[in-house]
Formats: sequence, C-alpha cells, structure tokens
Amino acid sequence: MKRITLAFCLITLLPYSLNAAAPQIIKSEKVTFHLEEITDGLGVPWGMAFISKTQILITEREGGIKLFNTKSKKLTRVKGAPKVFVDGQGGLLDVAVSPDFSPGGWIYFTFVRNKDGEGVTVLARARLTGNNLAQWQDLLVTKSATDTSRHFGSRIAFDEKGYVYFGVGDRGVRPNSQNLKNHAGSVIRLYRDGRVPKDNPFYRRDDAVPEIWSYGHRNPQGMAYDFANKRLWLIEHGPRGGDEINLVSRGLNYGWPIISYGKEYWGPAAVGEGTHRKGMEQPIKQYTPSIAPGSLLYYSGKAFPAWRGNLLAGALKLRHLNRVILSQKGKAIGEERLLIDLDERIRALIEGPEGWIYFSTDSGKIYVIKPVK
Repeated sequence: MKRITLAFCLITLLPYSLNAAAPQIIKSEKVTFHLEEITDGLGVPWGMAFISKTQILITEREGGIKLFNTKSKKLTRVKGAPKVFVDGQGGLLDVAVSPDFSPGGWIYFTFVRNKDGEGVTVLARARLTGNNLAQWQDLLVTKSATDTSRHFGSRIAFDEKGYVYFGVGDRGVRPNSQNLKNHAGSVIRLYRDGRVPKDNPFYRRDDAVPEIWSYGHRNPQGMAYDFANKRLWLIEHGPRGGDEINLVSRGLNYGWPIISYGKEYWGPAAVGEGTHRKGMEQPIKQYTPSIAPGSLLYYSGKAFPAWRGNLLAGALKLRHLNRVILSQKGKAIGEERLLIDLDERIRALIEGPEGWIYFSTDSGKIYVIKPVK
C-alpha cells in the first residue's frame, strides 16, 4: 500500500496496474471507486457532452468530432465539423448541451477561427442527425484576435434561465483582460440563440462590448453551473502559480493582470501590484504551484453522495483529478488529489446520466469512474 500526503488530506491508493484495461479499484479519502479506460486512440479530446443516455459527443482539438457509444464502446466519426484554426492552444474546443436538451436539439461548440491569419474564439451551434452535423449558426465571433497562439479559453455552461455562458482567455495580451472593448479575458453571457440580454452589465455602455458578463480573467478553461445554488464557477490558469477558482458574478472584475497570486515567468517578481486591490475580486481558491486546470465539474449526481456539491477539476501539469470541498456558503474548505499514479493530463470532465464521472486525457483516452457496489 502506498500513501501520498497532500495539503488538506491523506489519500490511500490500493495497488493496481494502470496498464490494464480492466477496471481498477481505487480507495480515496471518502469513496472507493472503479476506474475504467473505455476507449483510446483519439486526438486531444478537448470537450465531451452526453447527447443521449448512451452517447457522448467528443471534440478533438485538431478538428475532428467523434460519437462514442458507452454500451457498445463503438467510436463513430461525425461529419460536418466546422473549419477550425489549429495553432498552438487553438483548435476545436468545447461542446455542450443545455440541461433540457433532447435528441435533435441544438448542440453548442466553441472553436478557433482564422481571421486574417489570427485566431478568434467562436461560439456556434448545430444539430446532429445520424452522424452528420448541420444547420450551423455562429452565435458570436468574438473580438479577440491577436498574433499569439495561446489563451483561447474556452468552456460553455448553461443556467436555469435560458442563458449560455462561455469564457475567452486574454489571448496572450495581458491588457486585454481590463479592456471592455474586446471579449478577450472575459466571461460572456448570451441568450441561447445568440441575442444579447439587455440586463448584461455593460449593455448600454459605449466603451464596452455588450456581451461581457465578467472580466479580468487570464485563461478560463473550466466552467460549471450549480443549479441548486444558482452559482457560476470558473477555473483559470495563472502564470507561474496563481491558478484560480472564481465564483463569477455580474459585472465584476477578477483582477488579471493587475493582481495575481502567480509570478512572472522571467523571475520571482509578483505580477502587477500583488494579490489584492480594492474593486477587484479574490478567488475562492488559488493554486501555487500551478496545477494547470483544464476543466471543471460541479458534481450533483447520486452515484457518489460523499462528493455531491464538490468541484472536480482536471489538472494538466500536475496530472491528477482535483476535488475541492465547498461549504454551504461556497467557500473552499478542503482539497483531495486523486489519480496521481495515472500520470495523465486530464482534459475534459462530464457527469453521466447515472452520476458516473467521465474524463478525457490529452493522450487520447476516455475513462469512467464508477462506484464499487
């Protein structure tokens, strides 16, 4: 038995072979679960969404879309993918469906488009018939073009009122996040058909684009909505340290690059003015050193009652599944680091109809976490 000491807890992992395809039993702080690899051979599977009880739609950053059947374990290529700009961190990004989705309904995507040789993050939607996507609609082509190939964001979330949210990174140009005239470094809020809500905080301002819901973000790659408490959660990359979990609210400024818990890449100097400034929000949790978060899930399922109401994030750099325990008031009060021995860059996270947890890795694999009965 191997013990791993963590900041907030002690995790005990049972011995198992991670090279085996058969399910492995893992014991965490609160839960004993099966870990099973269910498919591999994908590109970088950036986003996943259940479109039926047994079908997962998967986006690959290089531009492909696949349909995976959880019963037959069959992967099918989906036709009709948009033309994407694959450059650095850019490509085909997230896929998501609304909580009231039914087969044949709108499926939402974020991806990077080439605009005069520079990449911009786009929110679009389409319908799936068989294995073909059609009726594509651009909902927002963001004002986020730069000559860099990094910090595109971008995850999608829905609330209970018919709004869709998605994030855009600062695009490698730090001042963008404090500039309300572009979408870079912001969380965007729209109606599901792309219309701009008139109660957005900057809707009537001449010095701002009306789609912005919050700003001062660096590179948000995880977003999740808590329907029970009506909270929008965001996880984003810091520079050298200072990854953040933020509770996102209307019109607030989350500080980047004026305040940060991270350090400059060129030395030990603090970014901006330090960690605090009046009028700028503090994160619910920050990670130093960076874990490099690639996704976020607010767990609400029945399969793991001990994890209900927790946040789960996939870590890319420190290669684990990060579980954050929240208080009833939305404060981070504990942390557990799972699947360290798996040694995989965990990219996307979704909750299945059974309450099981599915995740993808940058090595092209999909895993499922199921309870031990």
